[in-house]
Amino acid sequence: MTNGPEAGPPIIQLLGVDFSNVSRQAVIERLLARPEGARFSYVVTPNADHMERLLRVPGLRPIYQRAMLCLLDSKLIALFAGRLGLPTPRVISGADLTEALLPELNERRVAVIGMEEADFARLVRRYPGISFIHYNPPMRLLHDIPAFNRARDFICDTHAAFTFFALGSPVQEMLAFAVSGDIRATGAGLCIGSGLAFVSGRHSRAPRWMREAGLEWAHRMAQNPRRLAGRYLISDPRVLLALALAALREKIH
Repeated sequence: MTNGPEAGPPIIQLLGVDFSNVSRQAVIERLLARPEGARFSYVVTPNADHMERLLRVPGLRPIYQRAMLCLLDSKLIALFAGRLGLPTPRVISGADLTEALLPELNERRVAVIGMEEADFARLVRRYPGISFIHYNPPMRLLHDIPAFNRARDFICDTHAAFTFFALGSPVQEMLAFAVSGDIRATGAGLCIGSGLAFVSGRHSRAPRWMREAGLEWAHRMAQNPRRLAGRYLISDPRVLLALALAALREKIH
């Protein structure tokens, strides 16, 4: 689904979010082709958790609208929307994009925002050809304006070719949005959530058959039920209900 020739319109709207309907390879080529020193721009990879939050907090939508690329990171949403007859963008998860892009970044300056030191050390050992720099801001960044500003300034001042935001949503998207408004900032930002945790070996991904069936969420919940059960079993199903209502409205009209 993410690797064939381009198909369909370049943008597909789902629940009011404009998704980039492109292949993973096209995303990588676009990122690598950006000239050195280009003004900072970023990529977002909303999943069901993001979409549920956007339904509750529409004020966050401009953050996704400003992104250079908005990639759907939910096979479950894609499958459900497709069954309902809704136009469906290609799925490119933050983990898949991270895994495919990192091998292309040898000899490039890459910043990582987030990750514990031990996890970052594993990442560096796995990709020794990349010139990594690391900053792990304190927790509750959205409630600490000076800390938030320090994280923004770190990104602006390092001028990395690529910056991976591994802070979780919506913190990483809000930080990328803030950086994009600073004239000092250059490079490409990628809001990839747990993507680096997977490629570093910190967490294991679901088997491919589960990912293709839209069941990766079940694998993740089994690994951390206390933290994720409420999200996957209570909050995220609201997105599926919203999709069903959207499909019903389409049929009525």
